[in-house]
Amino acid sequence: MSKLYIAPGACSFASHVLVNELKLPIEIVAVSLTDPQAAHRQISPFGRVPALVLEDGNLLTENTAILPYLADLRPNTTLFAPPYTLERSLIQSWLGYLSSEVHAASFRVINRPQRFHDDVEQHAHIQQKGQQLLLAALQPIVTHLQHHTWLVSERFTIADIYLGVFLGWIQSRSNLLEISPVLSDYLTRYNERESVKATRTIEALNQVN
Repeated sequence: MSKLYIAPGACSFASHVLVNELKLPIEIVAVSLTDPQAAHRQISPFGRVPALVLEDGNLLTENTAILPYLADLRPNTTLFAPPYTLERSLIQSWLGYLSSEVHAASFRVINRPQRFHDDVEQHAHIQQKGQQLLLAALQPIVTHLQHHTWLVSERFTIADIYLGVFLGWIQSRSNLLEISPVLSDYLTRYNERESVKATRTIEALNQVN
C-alpha cells in the first residue's frame, strides 16, 4: 500500500484531503516537522511533507505533483480534468501560483523569518513584509472569486483543495490579516465539504510533537 506522509496542520493537509475526497487506499503517516529523526526525513532527500511513497518504492514530493497524481488515480473525477484540455492546464496554473506566490513567497517569509536574517530584532519587520506580500498575492484570487464559485469551471477541484489550506491558515491566525468577505465565503464552502471535515478530525487526533 502507498503511504502519504503528512504533518497535521501543514500544507500536506491538501494531499490528505484529496485522499479522503477520493477514498483512496493510501496509508496516512503523521510525522513531526521538528523531529530530525522523523520518518519522512528518512525517505525523502528534501525532508518535507507531503511525501508519497508508492507501492513500488518510488517517491513523489510537493503538493503540485502529488495532487495531480492522486487525482489521476480516479480518471473520471471532477476534481481534475483530462489530459490535453484547457481545464487541466488552468488547474495546474493555479497550483503553481499558490505554491510559488502564496506559500513560498509569502507564508515562508511570515513563518520562517530566521531564513532571511540572523538578527532576531529584524524578524518582526520581515514578517510584516511577508504579510504585505501575502495581501498582494491574494488580490488576484479575490478578484477572480468575485465572479466565480470555485477557481476553475465552477466546480471544486484540486486547485481549491490547495487554496483552502492557506485560507485556513489565515483564519486561524487572528494577528495575521483580516480575510476578505469573498475569501471568507469561499472558506465556508470549503469547510463544509465532508472530506475537509474528516481530514481536520483525523489530523487533530494525530498531533505529533
